[in-house]
Amino acid sequence: MVQLLKVHGSQNKFFILDQTQLTHKLSSQERVALAKHITDSNDGLLHGADGLLHGADGLLVIDDSDHDGALGSMEVINTDGSIASMCGNGLRTVSRYLAEKTGQDAFKVATQDSDLAVHKETDLAAGVPTFSVEISPVTFNKESLPFDHLGADQIIDQPIPEFGVGVRFTALAVPNPHLIGFGNFKTMKPDGLKVLGTMLNQRNPYFPDGVNVSFAEIQGPDTLFVQTFERGVGLTNACGTGMSAASIAFCLNRPELAEFEKTITVYNPGGMVKTRVHNNDGEYTVDLIGNATFTHEIEIPEADLHANDLTRASVTATDEQDAYDEFVGSLDNGRF
Repeated sequence: MVQLLKVHGSQNKFFILDQTQLTHKLSSQERVALAKHITDSNDGLLHGADGLLHGADGLLVIDDSDHDGALGSMEVINTDGSIASMCGNGLRTVSRYLAEKTGQDAFKVATQDSDLAVHKETDLAAGVPTFSVEISPVTFNKESLPFDHLGADQIIDQPIPEFGVGVRFTALAVPNPHLIGFGNFKTMKPDGLKVLGTMLNQRNPYFPDGVNVSFAEIQGPDTLFVQTFERGVGLTNACGTGMSAASIAFCLNRPELAEFEKTITVYNPGGMVKTRVHNNDGEYTVDLIGNATFTHEIEIPEADLHANDLTRASVTATDEQDAYDEFVGSLDNGRF
């Protein structure tokens, strides 16, 4: 039998598959098929009526890595079968898994574009395991996202009337592409984000490969609320790289309210994380600090994974969601 996990970071929900457990590893085609099936909100695993358990945003695949200093590797497969270059919320849960598997509290994880430093942090609350993960590299040039037909080679704190009135946008890759819009959330959500995210992830002249779109509201010094429409997923409870990208834009565009090297509180529909943005002569990295919650343990025959058959999966709930719900209930930002 193979053990899978249902996990979340700020209610950004995933299944974890550790390929090193398998006698025969799943092929790329098998992994994509499994990801699309297991995360399906109607026909996947844990697809009940409870919104906290309903479906998932992706499959996180752990494997060995031959990179110097990397304890393992992480592949992120979205619900539509596309591959994401990074996932900050997912990386926290993978980091916890590897830490508990190996007994190490600080190490690197190989992702598609870079090997990222991670470490265990002081828990955000009782029963809420917490990890810090590095978000990098960061670029702003249009080729790295890519984008076009926006009248500039970089988009930093500028209006784009085609995308929304009263919103100022910043585009950056961290390394997956993000478009961050700052404005008054009451006028931007819920339909504005969904409409813009849908438009920019269909055939369009601006972002030919699609883009993650976030709306951010400044709630005070070093405080944001961020919601994201994820490429390949749709509206999510939280997006780790989206919150990291918004934190970078916050420090760059509103230095009187957010400073480099200072902790920023970022609320989201699924809870809250902390970020710290580092500026090394114009090279930026972010520490993304938040929960790594395991909600369910799943046992399934290895042959069934290869066959993409979930009918014999045995599911056991943990008690970690209760602790996380208590943590979210204690947050005082007027949105919970």
